[in-house]
Amino acid sequence: MIAGRLRLRDDSGGELDLAPGDAYQVPPGHDAWVIGDEPFVALEFDSKTAETYATG
Repeated sequence: MIAGRLRLRDDSGGELDLAPGDAYQVPPGHDAWVIGDEPFVALEFDSKTAETYATG
């Protein structure tokens, strides 16, 4: 992550907050949303995910 904060919730109800400097791998079965007003900026290394993330 480069900027902003992101909260993840998995299907079991577990939550994780991500902040600048964090690295992460998120498996299927989750929801995510930006926390606060700062835009979420991250680098995506999975080309399939990068093509389809947040489109739809």
